[in-house]
Amino acid sequence: MGEAFSSKRNDAMADLAIDPDVLASELAAELLGDPLDDIAPDDPEHDALQAARACDEGLEWLNQGHDQYLQGLRVFCEHRDPRAVPLLLPLLDNSCPVVRMSAVYALGRNPSTQAVQPLLGLLQLDSNAYVRKATAWSLGNYSDAPVLNPLIRALQTDVASVRLWASVSLAEAGGTSAAKADLAAGQLLVSLQIDGEPVVRSNCIWALARLHEHLVKPRQDQVVEAFVNALLKDGEATVRDEARTALEQLDDPELVDRLKTLLDEGLLL
Repeated sequence: MGEAFSSKRNDAMADLAIDPDVLASELAAELLGDPLDDIAPDDPEHDALQAARACDEGLEWLNQGHDQYLQGLRVFCEHRDPRAVPLLLPLLDNSCPVVRMSAVYALGRNPSTQAVQPLLGLLQLDSNAYVRKATAWSLGNYSDAPVLNPLIRALQTDVASVRLWASVSLAEAGGTSAAKADLAAGQLLVSLQIDGEPVVRSNCIWALARLHEHLVKPRQDQVVEAFVNALLKDGEATVRDEARTALEQLDDPELVDRLKTLLDEGLLL
């Protein structure tokens, strides 16, 4: 899905890690002053050595108590190490939602087939919206697993913060085949029309733009018309801007002419 997709998902990780209502009292200290930030970016050998050391330390923390769990989880939200997976999986059942959320987040960074069913269970059943939100994000890294329909249901029925990242993850989950892309696009188009949250509608546009190349021509045309409709009629400027950006990035001369005509006729700001 390219650099833009990675940037979107990295933004999601930052957002998930700094939810003040949940994390202020328990994670604030861990989220400040990352020692790895001091590593010179042009020294890959040093960077790899420091990452390996951090993972070794993180594994030790995950074998200790609650406070150490959080430090270890923080490490594996940043780094990949398959040795962490057996220690992360039991934390999905932890009674503390901060621990569950952070474990979900870490398993998004460290995907494992063993995590698929537990993560799907959390997306459907966990009582904490922050945990479900983290799960919606993480499942975007499990595109080969049966995550498409659960993400669609989350986009249909869950709270706005979960719908927000379910829409983003659908771009990844739907990009593995034409059939999945069409199924994901169908729900994204519906949500673009009816979702009451502008940021969710914007993310639906973003996801549809990334699925566009995987869609058959009739569905591509439907997506383009949905973008034009959002550009002309959506009441939120941020949604209109996302629609305009998506249309311009399709790099279709006919669309460029159409946008110019709308602009000349005073229908666009």
